[in-house]
Amino acid sequence: MTATASGGRFRSPGPAAALPATLSNPVLRGFEPDPSILRVGDDYYIATSTFEWYPGVRIHHSRDLVNWRCLGGVLDDKRLLDLQGVPDSGGIWAPGLSYADGLFHLVFTVVDTYGEGWKDLPNHLTTAPSIEGPWSDPVPLHARGFDTSFFTDEDGSSWLLNMRFDWRPGHESFAGIQLQRYDRAARRVAGEPRTIFRAKDAWVTEGPHLYRKDGWYYLVTAEGGTGYDHQTTVARSRAIEGPYETDPAGPMLTSRHDPALVLQKAGHCSLVETPEGQWYAAHIVARPYTERGRCVLGRETALQPVEWSEDGWPRIAGGIPAVEIPVPALHPAPVPEPAATDLFEAPRLGPEWSTLRRPATPDWVTPAPGRLRVLGGQSPGSRRAPSLVARRVTDPTCVFETRMTFEPRTSDHLAGLTAYYNTRNWHYLHLTADDDGTAVLRLLSCEAARLTAHEPAITVGDADSVVLRAEFDGPVLRFSYEIGGRPRQFPVELDATTLSDEAADEFHDGMMRTLGFTGAMLGLWVHDLDGAGVHADFAYATYRDGRP
Repeated sequence: MTATASGGRFRSPGPAAALPATLSNPVLRGFEPDPSILRVGDDYYIATSTFEWYPGVRIHHSRDLVNWRCLGGVLDDKRLLDLQGVPDSGGIWAPGLSYADGLFHLVFTVVDTYGEGWKDLPNHLTTAPSIEGPWSDPVPLHARGFDTSFFTDEDGSSWLLNMRFDWRPGHESFAGIQLQRYDRAARRVAGEPRTIFRAKDAWVTEGPHLYRKDGWYYLVTAEGGTGYDHQTTVARSRAIEGPYETDPAGPMLTSRHDPALVLQKAGHCSLVETPEGQWYAAHIVARPYTERGRCVLGRETALQPVEWSEDGWPRIAGGIPAVEIPVPALHPAPVPEPAATDLFEAPRLGPEWSTLRRPATPDWVTPAPGRLRVLGGQSPGSRRAPSLVARRVTDPTCVFETRMTFEPRTSDHLAGLTAYYNTRNWHYLHLTADDDGTAVLRLLSCEAARLTAHEPAITVGDADSVVLRAEFDGPVLRFSYEIGGRPRQFPVELDATTLSDEAADEFHDGMMRTLGFTGAMLGLWVHDLDGAGVHADFAYATYRDGRP
């Protein structure tokens, strides 16, 4: 994994500058959901879900909880993870990161199926002596549910937690939180699973994390689904197997009662304690453009300080997510600002990049100084071998630009720049060829799998390259281009909110068809629909956000 800066609003101030009094949430912006936070010594790590994108499970590092750098993904080849064929918003759900025996332990679910009442949910465990790896071959655990986490007790015993999925008609599919012993030496589960918690006043209980403090076991769960009813509930017990009593004060965190809050969908917490005894919760939030509207940036990660009540319950002030929180009392550890432009000079893609459903292997993507070569892949609907290299949209206003060289010979050859959510929702400014072989620039949209070809088609002529640009302006998406040094706006304004969790959710006759769990991406996309072996070269990629 290669490190770069990510998130945070506090940068290196210089030796004489005053430190800020607050930090701004979210600390991890854009598609960064389901945070599992961990401290090892003075180092803090957050693991986030990646779903159908490689590398699987993004890791973020900080030494002050303010400045974060993305280390990239842990599961970066097919030995560790196979995403071929997984559905949109399938793949990696809610990883759990922990530390024991001098090893990092990562548990994760690979969701192969989730529609029509069924879920195929194999869970795995991999370990590494360093967060940088190498990571061991994954150990299969079980497939009874998802959102697996790993807890090691004071006596050295280890336990797996997960939500239990019940497929049977007439039964509650979210059937409670299960606990099962794990034998670290033998690297296998031991004993039978036991259901230790079922919510009484909420529904869709998932995302379990277990902590021990002052003789109590604290079970932190997510409830209410991942939308606007999302919340975090805490229950505790003197015994690890329960019974667990829910905090009588209600949810530790939720936005559900106040649609005017900037940070919505708050929930799915994990906790961490600093060496000074301060506690923080890392949790999901989303930033809709209108009250209870669509969330183009997806679900992001925020931090909140946690205080303990006199009777021993963890509480967040007001039970709501704050945009500004006091800077933690840790030694500042600034990180460099990331470069706005990638010239692809490194032998591997940087950690800001992700690839869709297959790892970035040399057989289809090759960085070299001054260009990224991408061999054409299958169609936009493919779940097997697409050729898409993309990065997260992290701000409501931003610009993404590239210079591309591509020689299409037929209409089956396409390459360009995409604003992408999933196989059924995207916009694509691309170079292709007409029936007479003329190279033309076209804009294509797909919304809920319905294709729209926008006019006009732009003749490229004998230009050896084109500059392509996408601009997010809140709910509006615009594309532009340069041919022969002459900039032009494509004369169509698009609805950016179609690239959102809410727009991606689809149900048919009351049955789930497609879920939306990710977020908008901007990327470099190449298609070779007739198998001719065409490729495109991208000279650079620039991402500029609209933050002050």
